[in-house]
Amino acid sequence: MESTSYLRQILAALGALFVMGCSVGPDFVAPELPDKAGVTAEPTLAPTSSADRPAGAQQRFDIGRDIPADWWTLFHSPELDSLVRRAIAANPDLAAAKAALRQAREVSLAQGGAYYPTVQGQLNDMRSQVSGAAEGVPQIPTELFSLANAQVAVTYPIDIFGGVRRAVEASEADERVAKFQLEAAYLSLTANVVTAAVQDASLRGQIAATREIIEDQARQLDVVERQFTLGGVSRADVLAQQATLAQTRATLPPLEKQLAQLRNQLTALSGAFPSQEIEEKFSLASLQLPTDLPVSLPSALARQRPDIRAAEEQLHAANAEVGVARANQFPQISLTASFGAQSAGLTQLFDHSQEVWSVGGGLVQPLFDGRSLEHKHKAAEAARDQTEAVYRSTVLAAFRNVADALRALDADADALKAQAAAERSAADSLALTRDQFALGAVSYLTLLNAERTYQQARIALIQAEAARLADTAALFQSLGGGWWNRAPDAVVEE
Repeated sequence: MESTSYLRQILAALGALFVMGCSVGPDFVAPELPDKAGVTAEPTLAPTSSADRPAGAQQRFDIGRDIPADWWTLFHSPELDSLVRRAIAANPDLAAAKAALRQAREVSLAQGGAYYPTVQGQLNDMRSQVSGAAEGVPQIPTELFSLANAQVAVTYPIDIFGGVRRAVEASEADERVAKFQLEAAYLSLTANVVTAAVQDASLRGQIAATREIIEDQARQLDVVERQFTLGGVSRADVLAQQATLAQTRATLPPLEKQLAQLRNQLTALSGAFPSQEIEEKFSLASLQLPTDLPVSLPSALARQRPDIRAAEEQLHAANAEVGVARANQFPQISLTASFGAQSAGLTQLFDHSQEVWSVGGGLVQPLFDGRSLEHKHKAAEAARDQTEAVYRSTVLAAFRNVADALRALDADADALKAQAAAERSAADSLALTRDQFALGAVSYLTLLNAERTYQQARIALIQAEAARLADTAALFQSLGGGWWNRAPDAVVEE
């Protein structure tokens, strides 16, 4: 009974110390955005221009509008939606990010175990022979004896200065870092698939246009050769048309190579080998340009971008590590207790008369360490300051990404409108020049120039349409991708 009473007194004192304990080091406060933080200098965003093309619709910007979690479905392409979802399910980089989050979660839970006492059980049964010579009395004969020992030991560090709490706080922040890094990987994957699909459509359009131009130029070569036979043009004109046709044909293999490599990229993003090439094929006409675009408020953007949230949690962890380093400079107090039994044999081990117990406390205070702990504390403060600077850099880069995407969409719309007009003019000019050439009203050099202008204008038009689609995907990516609208933990489900 005396041992039980004494143990209760120790535990009561332990509870009082725990309540009185405090966490040294600064409490974390999430950084606030400056008053002038914004994505554009203008308070409102005017709608873009439009063009009479499949990707030429006018786009409007809705400040404060939310983003759907499956934002890629706004392109209204079943093939794209199927490919993105397959990539989410099978991409190894995303699987690695999921595993990293699970690891961080288990590490955080393991760190949280420091709040509780460590309890260990021990059972020993020994048979020994000793000699009196070992005790300096050689005349005593050797003796055989048995010793059985059963014991439960409890060790509990008293977190008076909050070092354990700060360590757990840092570990929990690291878990959240892994969570937002997973969201960043998810966003990067979906945006890469969409952008690659747009590029697939662009290359297919350029290849198809180039082949049509080749066929057209081949027919024109037949016309020139017949005219040469009739004496209507010179041999130089025939050679010039042959050179033009050859140059156009030379542009086709690089486009086909880019398309093949892009198909390999899309296949890899979906978690498959090149021999398992994806079935989906894309065209610009099959991808509908989203017209009502969200633009997050500055305060919302800082909470939506996974890279900003990850940087904030890294700052949180670094701030907690300052507290850990500071707590290490104070006394480390621990309580130990053990209860068990010792006897000459297992049969008597659980006899009450064989009970043994001990209760104690310990305090460790560094007296001299060459100022090592002090420098570690200052190093932790410097690491926190570095992480804070990285956070500010991440925020600036995020806001710049959004501003760049908005400017790009506005410029893309103007470029597409101008390019569509240029392509129409080039097509009309080529048709007129061919008629005039057939009548002998213009030189062959004029015809060649008209052909080159039309070829360049048509390819540029396709590229301009693709740019609007790709930059629209870039805007959704820069705004965070709508991960907060998914079901909780949907990404980490296996």
